Amino acid sequence: MITDKILAVIGGTGLEQMDGAEIVQRIRVKNTPFGAASSDIVEVSLDGRSILFLSRHGEDHSIPPHKINYRANLWALKEQGVEVVIGVAAVGGISSMVAPGQVVIPDQIVDYTWGREHTFFDGSESAAGAGVEHIDFSWPYCAELRGWLLRAANRAKVDALDVGVYAATQGPRLESVAEIRRLEQDGCDLVGMTGMPEAALAREIGLCYACCAVSANWAAGKSEGEITMEEINENLKEGMARVKALLAAL
Repeated sequence: MITDKILAVIGGTGLEQMDGAEIVQRIRVKNTPFGAASSDIVEVSLDGRSILFLSRHGEDHSIPPHKINYRANLWALKEQGVEVVIGVAAVGGISSMVAPGQVVIPDQIVDYTWGREHTFFDGSESAAGAGVEHIDFSWPYCAELRGWLLRAANRAKVDALDVGVYAATQGPRLESVAEIRRLEQDGCDLVGMTGMPEAALAREIGLCYACCAVSANWAAGKSEGEITMEEINENLKEGMARVKALLAAL
């Protein structure tokens, strides 16, 4: 069962500061076989349960999405004995159901990124193994973990959508109106910049991985006017409070 396994959360700085959470230690991450991780790992205790946190963009939020060392981040967590990973992500809402502040537990993903180190199995010999491996990625997220997240949301009285197609774009810029129209035609409900290759890499090294997304804004063309960082930050305050409540219930 998932509850018997070591749990980690990858997300923004501050997620570890939940009510009732006590910081136990900071684990200095030395270089992995794939380079440096984004940040140290913070271990917290919440209701007697140990949880590990890693800041995807670095503790000062200085690493853009396309330069995150996703391989090093996941490998560093695996080296700490982690078996279950929740990727918390801020996204833009494409579908009408993904309004700002909405929490989504997506069930599918479409990868529009390019140029990222996206596999542990690149044909060379590495710590993950030699040669090429073709993982099954039909269902990108761990079904058991998604179930736990949705039940936790219900207990915490957090409105969380139980389906959604995540469009992973390159960033760091936001998308054009025409690009969002294309994503919508492709069947995508939400758009973010960090969903891939994180999900696929987790699958490659046997981690149970799911995404907990929160809508920070309407995607381009879905509302009047320009998208501003002030709008995004305001919506994230409300949305991340819901995510913290969900994680605490989990």
